[in-house]
Amino acid sequence: MPKLRDAIVFAYGCNVINDVEYALLYDASKPKNPDIPYFAYDDFNLDNMTDDECKTEFRFYRNDIYNLIDVLRVPAEFTCYNGLKVDAVEAMCIFLKRFAYPCRYAELIPRFSKPEPQLCMIANQTMNIIYDTWHHLFTTFEQPWLDHPKLESFAEAIHLKGAALRNCWGFIDGTVRPISRPGRHQRVVYNGHKKVHSLKFQSIVAPNGLIANLFGPVEGKRHDSAMLAQSQVLPQHRTTHWILMAIFFASTVTQPIQQVNKFKVLSEEPC
Repeated sequence: MPKLRDAIVFAYGCNVINDVEYALLYDASKPKNPDIPYFAYDDFNLDNMTDDECKTEFRFYRNDIYNLIDVLRVPAEFTCYNGLKVDAVEAMCIFLKRFAYPCRYAELIPRFSKPEPQLCMIANQTMNIIYDTWHHLFTTFEQPWLDHPKLESFAEAIHLKGAALRNCWGFIDGTVRPISRPGRHQRVVYNGHKKVHSLKFQSIVAPNGLIANLFGPVEGKRHDSAMLAQSQVLPQHRTTHWILMAIFFASTVTQPIQQVNKFKVLSEEPC
């Protein structure tokens, strides 16, 4: 865009375009991103930062960031869709700082010495890499920590806290996450209950504090019961081993508890 504007100014100076054309073209070529001189800042180097700086900006200490890269299996170097190559350390720091609320991409420029579009691509690519590697932890119930003995211990812990049910192993609820008002299709994401434009997510939390399942995003106008039907959580429970043992989860007031009859299900299995 800056080069295009320079060309428009040059054309106007050579009398190639008139005043009206110059005004229209110059205004139409206005860049969407702020013109911040990112090249004037020093290149990013994590080793030059102290632990307090890392904790403040990234919410992790310096050595923990290196450990996080290894644990999340982020490749040492990867390429964005436009061919931009970035190393894992810088990409992880951009990703962490972007999600350290509140933070905008323009605020990352002085630290990482990169323009806004590149920062956005790097953060999104890092997020995609982490999701592609670990999304199964939130989308399937076939986890080692969700086997039948663990579910029985969860149900027992909930019952000992005063719950009337002896076979309730977790809790499900929908969460409304406000977003900026979109330019189009505002009614689709508008939540009349919270009076905000939003996206909704549904999660199932076990007594140990871990999220057993996460579904979303769903448009903000959807009711919790509609989101439950879309997530196909109940059919998944009916086809797994531990639901045959009559263990199910508790719901909120808007989502009635649905119990599975283990004898009926077992009788439908082929001999």
